[in-house]
Amino acid sequence: MATLVVPDLDEDPWPTLGGQVADLIEDCAIFGPGSLKGQPAKLDAEKRAALYRMYEVYPQGHRFAGRRRFKRCGISWRKGLAKTEFMAWVAFAELHPEGPVRCDGFDAHGNPVGRPVRDPYIPLLAVTAEQVEELAYGALYVMCTEGPDAELFDATNERIVRLSPSGTADGKAVPLSNSPGSRDGARTTFQCFDEPHRLVLPRQIDAHETMVANLEKRVLEDPWGLYVGTAGEIGQGSIAEGLHEEAQSIEKGEVDDPQLFYFHREAGPGFDLDEFTERVDAVAEATGPVGEYGPGQFESIARQWDRPRADKAYLERVWLNRWVKAGRQAFDVKRWGGLATADPIAAGSFVTWGFDGARYRDSTAIVLTDIPTGRQRLWALWEKPLTADDKWEITEQQVLDSLDELHDTFSVWRGYYDPFYWTEAMRKAAGKYGDKVVVEWRTNRTLAAAWMARRYGEAISGGDVTRCKDDPLAEDFDRHIAAAGRETVNHWDDQGEQLFILAKIHPDRKFDVAMAAQLSWEARLDALKAGAQPDDGPTYFRLPR
Repeated sequence: MATLVVPDLDEDPWPTLGGQVADLIEDCAIFGPGSLKGQPAKLDAEKRAALYRMYEVYPQGHRFAGRRRFKRCGISWRKGLAKTEFMAWVAFAELHPEGPVRCDGFDAHGNPVGRPVRDPYIPLLAVTAEQVEELAYGALYVMCTEGPDAELFDATNERIVRLSPSGTADGKAVPLSNSPGSRDGARTTFQCFDEPHRLVLPRQIDAHETMVANLEKRVLEDPWGLYVGTAGEIGQGSIAEGLHEEAQSIEKGEVDDPQLFYFHREAGPGFDLDEFTERVDAVAEATGPVGEYGPGQFESIARQWDRPRADKAYLERVWLNRWVKAGRQAFDVKRWGGLATADPIAAGSFVTWGFDGARYRDSTAIVLTDIPTGRQRLWALWEKPLTADDKWEITEQQVLDSLDELHDTFSVWRGYYDPFYWTEAMRKAAGKYGDKVVVEWRTNRTLAAAWMARRYGEAISGGDVTRCKDDPLAEDFDRHIAAAGRETVNHWDDQGEQLFILAKIHPDRKFDVAMAAQLSWEARLDALKAGAQPDDGPTYFRLPR
């Protein structure tokens, strides 16, 4: 199950108001518009757990005792998991005159005691004011007009006012498509960002920055903000993308004492989305323990991929909650999983190798291919650790030593390398083993690279390539194959099918091993074409341009 939850749980749980907030929601709130409209609110275990984390406070004895731990909280779940209700329920608790949402001291057992916010001001930001009214604000409106505590509020389409015991205004929630004015902004006690993956325009980014800055103004009410939505499109620069990247930095240990709590769940990379049953499993994984809301729901969602001209990138984003580009996996991952049948490549075997990678970031890999059998092995892999700084690098000597060991162990016909970042090292290797053995193969030649990807994909689909089942780096090989995405190019084959080159399917998923495997396989095909034999010197011919 693929999740990103930061910060990690501590060995000793933090004090939290989450249980009290959850109880208020289930006692006093209802569902908003939809099939469950008007029914009592019901929190599943995951939403309740999220509340517990969101409402953690500093413990007794700490200099910030009773203050909120997190200034901002982000929830990223797939479409259809009642995220709108969840945001509205939290806003309801923050607005409610009896909402136990701020710490008012601790009981005899050291547990925090909740109190309501004084004079709350709650802006709910979305792409347009109409959208807020239709989503979180619309759900909150129903809760405050049709719920059991409707007499505590005065609600219109423009604002929901909390009433004091004397019937006067005592706080409010408002829908916004821009930041609140300076006067209202200074009053913010809680704020919501609905579907932040859609907040991409400069004015929306500016509004967000202004609203975050406003959180420092009412210190006594300990203000905070909540973001709820699904994964967005990579590269759009949305508020959600920035939030997700910040969470990844927290996961890498790059942020000390983070003030962001973030909970993201998605379907992991190991599913073949061309297969119906695997799509069902992917939807189930992206959903989590709450399961189906009705019989056959997962299957119904999975069938959306079968519609003619369906936007599969959109479906993958909203139903599997993946941060991906339009392209999807380059290779048949399920088929690849069934190819781990080969014995190890024996010392002295007649082989080719492929080399690809970046020296200062991502990863660098060497992949072997046994020429007679087509079996492959990940020979070497260097990956930048998540916690490494910008000074990290793979040294030239590490690579040259690995190549020396490779050439001492096997009978090498040829190795293909992508020269970027490694020109000098590969020239040294070519000087030692010959430039007809260590051969430059530039992967930025689009057409040649596209046909190389096609040939390697066909080898996987046809079972021509196998891999060593007991290879200690087998899991890394699998991970990189699954992470390789496709970027279509402006070339087609004779059957009218568009070609593609390898590209990142996710900014944090490395695929250098897949590229090295392609290069190694390409060298193997050239060896077969040349009729190469173990006792032959390498046959050199010009690579296609």
